[in-house]
Amino acid sequence: MSADITLFVNPAAGRGRGAQAAQPAASSLRAAGFSVRTVVGTDAGDALDRLRGAVREGTGAVIAVGGDGVVSLALQAVAGTLVPLGVVAVGTGNDFARALGLPVRDPARAGRLAAEALKESRIREIDLGRVGGAGGGTWYGTVLCSGFDSRVNDRGNRMRLPAGRFKYDLAMLAELAAFRPFPYRITLDDGPVFETEATLVAVGNGSSYGGGMRICADAVPDDGLFDVVVVGDCSRTTLLSVFPQVYRGAHLSHPKVSVHRVAKITLEAPGITAYADGEPLGPLPVTAQCVPAAVRLLA
Repeated sequence: MSADITLFVNPAAGRGRGAQAAQPAASSLRAAGFSVRTVVGTDAGDALDRLRGAVREGTGAVIAVGGDGVVSLALQAVAGTLVPLGVVAVGTGNDFARALGLPVRDPARAGRLAAEALKESRIREIDLGRVGGAGGGTWYGTVLCSGFDSRVNDRGNRMRLPAGRFKYDLAMLAELAAFRPFPYRITLDDGPVFETEATLVAVGNGSSYGGGMRICADAVPDDGLFDVVVVGDCSRTTLLSVFPQVYRGAHLSHPKVSVHRVAKITLEAPGITAYADGEPLGPLPVTAQCVPAAVRLLA
């Protein structure tokens, strides 16, 4: 394994924590004898191009420093390769790291863990979701969401004010005022299409999204299957009563909630955007495939 390690940094993650976290993480790696170089980029596309170049050149590992957004970008470069991925989770949500038991907002510890894992060849192969064809597509590590939650994201992303997470709280209130279930067509694996009215459908490789909302609480990231959580045709009152339970994963026992374990799913619904790892994928329909052992994680 090459001793040349690539730090992939989002300097804006966690309101500036990304830039601050890069230094202690790099110090931990250098103290373990590794040579460290940093990839930032002028924007997401430029950063990904630079990171793919480092992977092609044979970097010994990629260490993603930031939140779920920078981890998601890193996955596009390392998935399906032999280059292992480490995570220094200092973003707002950090759901990828939480699901895998990695340190959160402790960059020195996360750097030491990555260095130790490299020294000891301690690798955990985990599954990823892939949306799109076998020759490309988009990889994701946590949850693909669609429905009420993605509508809230859509509205929040359009709002210029207020700043921060509060705008998504306002977006949720606005979406609740106009809420009604969506007509879905769902294909599980290669089974028949079934039609249903649903509040949302979440396709989990990991267990949580949104900074600890355990929407797919029982999902296991290395079992070769998605956990698909379908929240049925709730009223506003039911949705408001079920929503707080998501943080504990207690919603899974609600009669309006069903869970399916599949390797592939196709979702269709008019006017709905799909999001994965918190990033917009585009409008439905989408087909997602669970790809076993798609990334080699330093853990």
